[in-house]
Amino acid sequence: MIKSKIKIRSKYVPDGIKILYEDRDIIIIDKSSGLLSVKARYEKEKTAHQLLINYVRKGNSKARTNLFVVHRLDRETSGVMVFTKSYELREEFAAQWKYVKKKYLAVVHGNLAEKIGIIESYLAEKNDYMMSSVKNPEEGKLARTRYRVIKESKDYSLLKIDLLTGKKNQIRVHLSERGHPILGDLKYNNKNPQGRLALHALSIKFKHPFNKEEMVFETKIPAYFSSCFETQYKDEGVPRKTKPFKVPKKALKKERP
Repeated sequence: MIKSKIKIRSKYVPDGIKILYEDRDIIIIDKSSGLLSVKARYEKEKTAHQLLINYVRKGNSKARTNLFVVHRLDRETSGVMVFTKSYELREEFAAQWKYVKKKYLAVVHGNLAEKIGIIESYLAEKNDYMMSSVKNPEEGKLARTRYRVIKESKDYSLLKIDLLTGKKNQIRVHLSERGHPILGDLKYNNKNPQGRLALHALSIKFKHPFNKEEMVFETKIPAYFSSCFETQYKDEGVPRKTKPFKVPKKALKKERP
């Protein structure tokens, strides 16, 4: 992990956020599931954006430091997020965004027939704010999701995902339409969704918007993902569990040719 250029003031870090890196231009965090990225009609204060603004201003009543959102995560999605400290740097990010590499992990229902693949479709938003694939390219926007199965059990699969485009709810829609919705997805999962949304922004790779240094930030796999693969058995009436799984490092780093 790249060492932060500014000392992280642990006592001021808000709940639901882990700061991975900060310098005079950008700040990188690991957002928890359940925390909004930015303000919404029903919540303006308890968001990753506002909590971070409070953090960077803490201890200095005259501080005017502001933060700008580079990208968003759904409320129930956890993982890495990027913010800049000026509008100009956010625009620098926007200019390079199609080259930024974003990797996710997802736990889905069932086992996929094809263990490696790319899901591609045109996505459009319906009147109920739900996204879905459409056949007519003029009615939607192209979305491409590359995935690879890295762990399976009888009921679930753990996928490593490369987000090749960044459309609203893209990963959730693509997997749901393939018949393998993400666990805990209340919006696109009709398979008795329970627990948190099992989608995590694992890592991000980009060039620093000011000095153009290549930077990579990776987060830890949520413990909840491991618990999804703990299997219950009955041995003379006594339930037991398998050992929690560990994802092999090379499985996360290996790229598809």
